[in-house]
Amino acid sequence: QVQLVESGGGLVQAGDSLRLSCAAPGRTFSWFAMGWFRQPPGKEREFVAVIWGSSDRTNYAESAKGRFTVSRNNARNTVYLQMNTLNSEDTAVYYCAAAKSTILVTRSSGYDYWGQGTQVTVSS
Repeated sequence: QVQLVESGGGLVQAGDSLRLSCAAPGRTFSWFAMGWFRQPPGKEREFVAVIWGSSDRTNYAESAKGRFTVSRNNARNTVYLQMNTLNSEDTAVYYCAAAKSTILVTRSSGYDYWGQGTQVTVSS
């Protein structure tokens, strides 16, 4: 079983930045696409960003593009989500996910493993 662990969430003010981390086992980490999703209060889980395992190709939700950056360090078995210029709409539980396939990387159903989530709260 692949276990993912998110960290780095917290309470910040609008305009601040946060960097989330997701640690994963190293055995097959480099073969997985690693995605970030979030679930705002009262809403369904939504796609934020993804980085491919076989390359550094990335994809972002419109709400994240230009403000968020996803990256990975395969040697350290870690994926990151740098979030800048945060606003109240970014308040959510953020989840890291791993996908064996890159076909459905913008959908929750496309991922095989999930972390427990880390809370990000942005005060306005």
